[in-house]
Amino acid sequence: MTDSNKGSTSGDEDILGAGAGNTTEKDPEDWVTGDEPMTGAQRSYLDTLARDAGETISADLTKAQASEEIERLQAKSGRG
Repeated sequence: MTDSNKGSTSGDEDILGAGAGNTTEKDPEDWVTGDEPMTGAQRSYLDTLARDAGETISADLTKAQASEEIERLQAKSGRG
């Protein structure tokens, strides 16, 4: 492997691998597509969580709003 193919571990450079931390989680407010309508998967899961919690939730949430509601309901139900 050449030096250009190796992950970097120094300074403020981006790195991949074990030292990179959690790169899959982003604050929903920082999502580029957060203002788009929620996905079908989000809608289905949110419906299940809301029913289990005995709550009614708007069906016209954005992706970011749906993600936040899913996290809230998971915490409430202990599913997350």
